[in-house]
Amino acid sequence: MKQILVLCLLLTNSTFSFCQIDEQQYFQLQPGAEHSQKMRVELYSDIDSSWNMWDHRGYHFGFNPQLTPMYTTVNGILITPYMIQVRGNAEERNKKRWGFHVFEGYARDDKSRITMLVNKHTEEEKAVAEMYYYGTVYNHSEAAYNWFRIGSDVRQHSFMFSRDKAIFYGSLRLTNALTLGSIGRDDLRKEKPEGDDETNYAENAKYVNFKELKESGDGTMFYDKDRQMVVIKVNGEWMKVLVAPLPDSIQYEFE
Repeated sequence: MKQILVLCLLLTNSTFSFCQIDEQQYFQLQPGAEHSQKMRVELYSDIDSSWNMWDHRGYHFGFNPQLTPMYTTVNGILITPYMIQVRGNAEERNKKRWGFHVFEGYARDDKSRITMLVNKHTEEEKAVAEMYYYGTVYNHSEAAYNWFRIGSDVRQHSFMFSRDKAIFYGSLRLTNALTLGSIGRDDLRKEKPEGDDETNYAENAKYVNFKELKESGDGTMFYDKDRQMVVIKVNGEWMKVLVAPLPDSIQYEFE
């Protein structure tokens, strides 16, 4: 790669000076396989902690500007006949926001965003990939999360998800069992715990259980594990669902 001389208008003591920029710092052709003449392209931006955009929360939040290069901007539409990948690396926390975010798309307000992330949490003994629509309340409260719709852009259709709620406007077909929430006294908390909801996630989940059951409407069902019965709200009152033992003639192989 040849070096190019760029005329830089540096106003210093009312005089102009020349500076030299090595384009290899920002655009490189890297070899493919060993002994191959085929090449690939890499783009780079400088690390500059004084960059004015680092003052904006949507840029610096989750990054260390002293270690993270400035954003590389493409003023056009990106299109590829293949795919886009975001891969892990030895310094993930400075190359992906918090080391987890693989995609962010900002709304018209330039503050709320949809986010895709991987491996921020481990639940049910497995790593978790997550998607959510984060609003303008920058914390982990219920109010911070908008609806994430899947299925179509038609109002009151498809399926919507938020932090603690899901609304299915369409039908639901299961090819396996439906399990009701198993809730007992130890799973409920009347008062919201102090502090951040993510930090206090276990106790906060108990508060969410209590709040949702208290504010639930007719048709709400759950399994009362303390009393070993299914209950349903009818006309504003909780009622026991009557069940009966199976006839002796019915037996399941999975019992």
